[in-house]
Amino acid sequence: MILGWILLGLSFAGMAMAAIPASINDPVSLLRQADSIKLSDQGQFLEILDVLGNDSARLPPDQLDYLRYLQAWGAAYRGDYKLSDSLLKGLLNHSTDVTLHFRAGVLLVNTLAERSRYEEAFQRQSLLLAELPKITDPDARRQALVIAAYLYEEAGQYDLAFTYADQLFKETPEIGEYSCIASHAELAALYKSDRLEDIDRKFQKGIDICTKVGDLVYANGIRFYEASLALQRGQTDIALQILKSNYADVQHTKYQMLISQFDASLAEAYRKTNRLTLARQYALAVVDQSKINRFAESLSIAYQVLYLTEKQQGHMEAALAYHEQYMDANKGYLNAVNARALAYQTVQQQLLAKKLQVDTLSKQNQILQLQRNLDKKASETSRLYILLLLTVLAFIGFWTYRIKRSQLRFMRLARRDGLTDIFNRQHFVHAAEQQLQYCRKSGREACLVLIDLDHFKIVNDTHGHAVGDRVLKRAVAACQAHLRSTDIFGRLGGEEFGIVLPECTLEQVLGRTERIRLAIVAVARDDDAPDICVSASFGVASTTCSGYELRQLLIHADDALYQAKREGRNRVSVSDGRAKPHLSAVGAVTDGV
Repeated sequence: MILGWILLGLSFAGMAMAAIPASINDPVSLLRQADSIKLSDQGQFLEILDVLGNDSARLPPDQLDYLRYLQAWGAAYRGDYKLSDSLLKGLLNHSTDVTLHFRAGVLLVNTLAERSRYEEAFQRQSLLLAELPKITDPDARRQALVIAAYLYEEAGQYDLAFTYADQLFKETPEIGEYSCIASHAELAALYKSDRLEDIDRKFQKGIDICTKVGDLVYANGIRFYEASLALQRGQTDIALQILKSNYADVQHTKYQMLISQFDASLAEAYRKTNRLTLARQYALAVVDQSKINRFAESLSIAYQVLYLTEKQQGHMEAALAYHEQYMDANKGYLNAVNARALAYQTVQQQLLAKKLQVDTLSKQNQILQLQRNLDKKASETSRLYILLLLTVLAFIGFWTYRIKRSQLRFMRLARRDGLTDIFNRQHFVHAAEQQLQYCRKSGREACLVLIDLDHFKIVNDTHGHAVGDRVLKRAVAACQAHLRSTDIFGRLGGEEFGIVLPECTLEQVLGRTERIRLAIVAVARDDDAPDICVSASFGVASTTCSGYELRQLLIHADDALYQAKREGRNRVSVSDGRAKPHLSAVGAVTDGV
């Protein structure tokens, strides 16, 4: 989602220059004029490029390279990436102008990121950062820092993102366009990494800077984070006030990604305040916009709002359709997030492997030199050199092993929830669908169990998130003690978990679920807060009643879970495959909160 801010930042910063009157006899002034108006007056920009292009045979090499850079920019702006790539790579291969060469690299990184070619983008980005100390042009340096901050943030490398945003801030001493962009990038990194100390004051400071320079897009980008945090804190009225009071300004910018973010947040806020008509209106606006520009996170939120709204109104057929679209959108969003993170880690491993390869060649040269000297040394000295050779080879083997282990570890982390070390939502869905297809083909029964810890928000609000995290870990451990190696266990989000139990009858599952329920009540208490009393509600759906499609099982199990909540929590409810589940006799006595 943040990648849309990169070109926006580079473009707005470039618009600070005033247009320079020029004539055909003054190509340098014409080139500068085109550079300064490339976003503010596209028509005149293209006219200047046509005039200079028709007269390109008269231009000296440095001016011709500048023209090709502007032509590449224009091609990228209108989506002709084939032409843009060709022009930029030509500049990167032969241009002797250090600053122009660097600007071409920055533009290429940006276009690669826009096309989701993340691995190439990170490879080019590492080359740019290596060149950065040699670049003296302030504007070129700031553009590189902007793209570094946002690109690393998208890969989940928030410390790196904050470092480059802070460097951008330091290289922008006066209040201007880049100080506003730097504020937005810093706050995005802080918000995404949950470093929320004094964040409200920092939000306001960033908004003040952007307002002072007249940049409504970035000011409202910060307000979007402010409203999102208010929704997370349960301060729905505050979030609505922020979103509604700035909505007209957001619409005026015509920046569709920001409009979709505001619409999705308004839909979520209105659903939480039970104003379902307004929630549906704003969610549908996001869906409609996705036909032109597909912003994955906003679309995922919109479909979730539509699914929950239709479900709350009892429109189960519509809810099922929206739930399927929500799962597809959410899966696409998570795939994009994982792709960026994997691309970053892959490039880092490649850089490390390349460095190791260079070191290895250096060591091999040293070994060859030692071998030449062996003939001149005594046998005792020869044995010493051989020992040194073996030590070097062992060192190389050790580092090769370490790199392989790092790669395997990262692949495992991409499938696991960071807190509980069980499957994350994306991998749970994938594994569950495969297991259900196997059970369908082999004629075996399977069950899906949804688990939601009761009143868990109270634990977080009363004792803090650190205690809440420990309670979650203990609850997961309690569940794992009663699961088989073939069972699929994953965290679906927050305090909600899912278990797929293949080759189990409904009666067997109910017995195991009841044991899990009692185990959670028994172990969820925390030594640091002995007054905590945590229980869980369970929703069970069976393939016998609900079929083997995961989305149908999820809806029926979710209905059963909500029935257990309504009936008093700390119990197991079983879906019979119809809209209204019935309460199982298992776990009917309420033990906890």
